Amino acid sequence: MIWSVVNDVLKTIPLRLLNTHTGVLCNRVAQLSHFRDSPQYSQLLSQASTRDGQQLEAWIREMVTAFFQYASLSHKWGDDEPLLCDVEGVSVYDLVGKAGLAKLQKFCLHALKRDCAWAWSDTCCIDKESSAELLEAIGCMFAWYRQSAITIVHLSDVSNSASLVDSIWFKRGWTLQELLAPHRVLFFTQDWSPYMNCESSDHKTNGVVLKELEKATGIGEWHLQNFQPGTVDARSRLQWASTRSTTRAEDIAYSLFGIFDLHLPVLYGESADKALGRLLLEIISQSGDVSILDW
Repeated sequence: MIWSVVNDVLKTIPLRLLNTHTGVLCNRVAQLSHFRDSPQYSQLLSQASTRDGQQLEAWIREMVTAFFQYASLSHKWGDDEPLLCDVEGVSVYDLVGKAGLAKLQKFCLHALKRDCAWAWSDTCCIDKESSAELLEAIGCMFAWYRQSAITIVHLSDVSNSASLVDSIWFKRGWTLQELLAPHRVLFFTQDWSPYMNCESSDHKTNGVVLKELEKATGIGEWHLQNFQPGTVDARSRLQWASTRSTTRAEDIAYSLFGIFDLHLPVLYGESADKALGRLLLEIISQSGDVSILDW
């Protein structure tokens, strides 16, 4: 039963995760090895006989989920981010050189501080040389941010005295789902200070920060706190994205697949118009709402 639950939990999380204790990138085999050697696994084995039925399975799931909980990073990519090839087989805490390494190291330490033994960053935890893995990651991205215990947002262009409203993070296409998908979000400024010096466990529950988020995004408080993917009120969802941009033109459509809970082929090389056309056609097909054509 333990391993059945483990396999079930692992289906919902990224293939590669950084171990925040060691700084080492772990694939699925390494993650399973860490679990097998953990005090939690020993506790499950030694105490399983004291529980039975649904109580036993629920307890196992709680323990396994807690062991594999991870933090996700949301940020604007810089010019020199560490990639998979830079971090494989070494500890990220020992690396120097690339400008983005300091950000990755700070992220892992903040994740560890918040009891997440694992951390996920889109810069180095995806093999972008593998088109199959990259396309799978794009399709799973929304779910991975939603499944994370917390999403840590680094606003590299916001000083301690500035407002997050002016950050370019709110103008990027992919960060829309990175704001809406997670249940818990924490914002950090340039020097990795908590935004507004607020040591909250979740900025989505902070009334002042919520007002700023509404101003920056045009998204109401209810959706910021309780967003559900789907095609309901699709026109508003498209309008949230209308002022955002992506480096690759097609990504403006691909970055919305998770928002609408749609699974469509990712076809890099098609135009942005064709990608958006496929997206709009599928939304209309599922919702019957033709008003989205005027979004």
